[in-house]
Amino acid sequence: MPDSRSIRVLLVEDNLLDARSTINAAAKIQLANEIEHVTSGEAALERLAERPRPELVLLDLNLPGLDGRAVLDAMRSDDDLRSIPVVVLTSSASTSDVEAAYGLGANAYVTKPVGLAGWVDVVQAIDGFWFSIATVPGDATDR
Repeated sequence: MPDSRSIRVLLVEDNLLDARSTINAAAKIQLANEIEHVTSGEAALERLAERPRPELVLLDLNLPGLDGRAVLDAMRSDDDLRSIPVVVLTSSASTSDVEAAYGLGANAYVTKPVGLAGWVDVVQAIDGFWFSIATVPGDATDR
């Protein structure tokens, strides 16, 4: 069960079913984090320019227009954004996509699951590591 601190999460996902699955899985495990959802790479970069910034980004690679690779590249090229952890959450299990994502600075690469139980497992694993074990930028100072 998550602790009482809330971490701001930006979910960048154009597939509304996958976004809803992520959000529902977070609710099912009573994740206390604030999840903000945007549907495009352009909207993600606009949101990342605002404050308070999210402390974790869940990023789909296959977005229309500005795709996830371009978002990740832009984040890692920006001094103000490069320290925000990015978990690529995508349907592709392609070795070239995995290597490209890590090459662009992704902190983790997760293939989207099938079914609600799979989504709960994935969100629980992300919660267990990024929200319980790891310290993310802003944990101690931006509250």
